[in-house]
Amino acid sequence: MAASDIGGPRTYGNWRKPTSPGIHGLGLAGTMVLLGGMVLIVISMLVSVWLTLFFTVVVGLSLVPLLLRDRHGRNGLQRFTARAAFRNGRKTGKNVYRSGPLGRTGYGTCQLPGLAAQSTLTEAVDSHGRPFALLSVPSVSHHTAVLQCDADGASLVDTDQVDTWVAYWGQWLASLAYEPNLVACSVTIEAAPDPGIRLEREVNGNIDLRAPELAQAVLREVVHTYPAGSATLTTRVALTYSGAAVPGQKRRDAEGMAAEIGLRLPGLASNLSMTGAGPATPMTASDLAEAVRVAYDPSVAVLVEEARASGGSGITWDEAGPIAAEEAWDHYRHDGAFSITWSMSEAPRGEVFSSVLTSLLLPHPDIGRKRVTLLYRPHDPAAAARVVERDRKDALFKAQQAKVQNARDSVAVRAADQAAREEATGAGVVRFGMLLTATVTERDELGRAAAAVANISAPARVALRRVYGSQASAFAATLPLGLVLPHHLRVPQAVRDAM
Repeated sequence: MAASDIGGPRTYGNWRKPTSPGIHGLGLAGTMVLLGGMVLIVISMLVSVWLTLFFTVVVGLSLVPLLLRDRHGRNGLQRFTARAAFRNGRKTGKNVYRSGPLGRTGYGTCQLPGLAAQSTLTEAVDSHGRPFALLSVPSVSHHTAVLQCDADGASLVDTDQVDTWVAYWGQWLASLAYEPNLVACSVTIEAAPDPGIRLEREVNGNIDLRAPELAQAVLREVVHTYPAGSATLTTRVALTYSGAAVPGQKRRDAEGMAAEIGLRLPGLASNLSMTGAGPATPMTASDLAEAVRVAYDPSVAVLVEEARASGGSGITWDEAGPIAAEEAWDHYRHDGAFSITWSMSEAPRGEVFSSVLTSLLLPHPDIGRKRVTLLYRPHDPAAAARVVERDRKDALFKAQQAKVQNARDSVAVRAADQAAREEATGAGVVRFGMLLTATVTERDELGRAAAAVANISAPARVALRRVYGSQASAFAATLPLGLVLPHHLRVPQAVRDAM
């Protein structure tokens, strides 16, 4: 993060998108294909002209998909493989999910679909004696604990206080690089209609029957009219740890990870309070199951609130998933709701203010439920040094290819140099991304929701791309489950980055 001159509004920026070195934007994979093809062409010239022409055509056709890129930076090969994979999954029925008594999940349960199908939920106690939910994904040996925050917001708050919150938030993210076995962190901000049950419970529990009748009438009218059109914002922070085997240690199960995470959770929660997040408390197993259940079926939100007010809903993890779900190319249908998920393809260019994401986070009248999830994966100090130096070399290599250096390459070189200097002085390096899910109750409302997202993303200066062909996985990733998408890819992340 870079600050402007002292005395003016503080700005932030200097984030860098990882790039793959290559000739004229081909990337590492495309450059290897080009160089290998040129070697084959030179050798074939010694054998036959027709063989030379054949290899020339083959190499040219192989490079064309890598050269055709859309405005989000995806080349033709990536778009083709995504469409082919979705068509193959739809032919085999993998885009349709059925659970419950008539489903195929076994034992009549409503387990979560997709990436979270194998997840298990247990409850442990941290070092302060507070129960917390521990979500385990055995396929990748990840274990997640979730903190729920009660942020006050930045309204009527001095600019200096907001700058201090941002500074502490950056420090908190940088400290994650020193957390043993921590893989990722995600922050989920959800805007949803307020049913008013909590307000009613609070008023009815504190009203004094000896108060004047007018005062009691005013309170009852507030309880009746205030929830109409209002919304509630919830903030959840998911911390994902790895229990995979490392040299000198065995693979740890959920019980072992619960003991380790329970010791670290209070410290992480207390440090969050200095970032403006308010008091952070661990979510229990029941709280997490209720949040996921409402996300898949928003129609039960009122019932869940009423059950919680009466002592608990009793929703278990086997009941948190939907009864039915169907993934389409551009949207996701789950129980009685429809959702569209976007991913951030490019962060805001240049410098921004601390309020840059306000439009994305606030409720919108055309979107029933909106969920914005920020994904963070910190680099450890050793890896951070290699990343910034490699990024600096890649920026210099790209700038030196052109005979006349353009402004964007010059800015990229300066930004890479500044990032390397800041890392050398102790700054942390964190990979980050963002997902946004808009949920409505009718299919006809999807168009208005998509238009609303396009409108609110413009002030945030964030380039959003609809996650075509992967709506179900992206929807699950926006939930506070701690799913680390790169660890669930069939194609290794290194191969995808090289393209």
